[in-house]
Amino acid sequence: MRILVVEDEPLLADAVAEWLRGDAHAVDVVHDGASALERIDVHDYDVVVLDRDLPAVHGDDVCRAVAAGRSAARVLMLTAASGVEERVAGLTLGADDYLPKPFAFPELAARVVALGRRSRPAFPPALERAGIRLDPHRHEVYRNGRYVPLSRKEFSVLAELLYAEGGAVSAERLLEKAWDEHADPFTNAVRITILKLRRKLGEPPVVLTEPGVGYRVP
Repeated sequence: MRILVVEDEPLLADAVAEWLRGDAHAVDVVHDGASALERIDVHDYDVVVLDRDLPAVHGDDVCRAVAAGRSAARVLMLTAASGVEERVAGLTLGADDYLPKPFAFPELAARVVALGRRSRPAFPPALERAGIRLDPHRHEVYRNGRYVPLSRKEFSVLAELLYAEGGAVSAERLLEKAWDEHADPFTNAVRITILKLRRKLGEPPVVLTEPGVGYRVP
């Protein structure tokens, strides 16, 4: 998934981002509400991990903007306030979930995945197509029963292709979902990752190229 972490404490923001990247997500990080709104206008995020107590543009205002349709992303709101009133207020603003600080990273990651499922059509726990089985929770991929070791980026790209259920996925879409904002839009990273995927998945080729359209798993 593509995730935006909005947290004004840099060390905490970086720690959250690294944990989520370890689960093969593409993660962008900003430290204030104004920057969050700028990123939301540019990128197609699945989930926004949003600190409520932000400087300048408050987290409440960012949440309202998302809930009003500025983005289709789901919002996981974070705050040091753990009282029932604060949780209710956050959810009333339009947040999809609420997690008080301090929190356990595995719980945050699990909540992010659960929210990500809501932003897409429902899928079974494992994605299966053309002899490929991808388990998004265990981060395991098999082809015809053979384990296929993939890098985080290869796993993310394959997951996007399988989510498409046989449809073609453009290189631009793969770049948007599997890479963060630092990726060069003119890079050949997608093509190189597809080549590595094909080599690791073996014969016969299962990731096909649709000229002028993108890539698909039939």
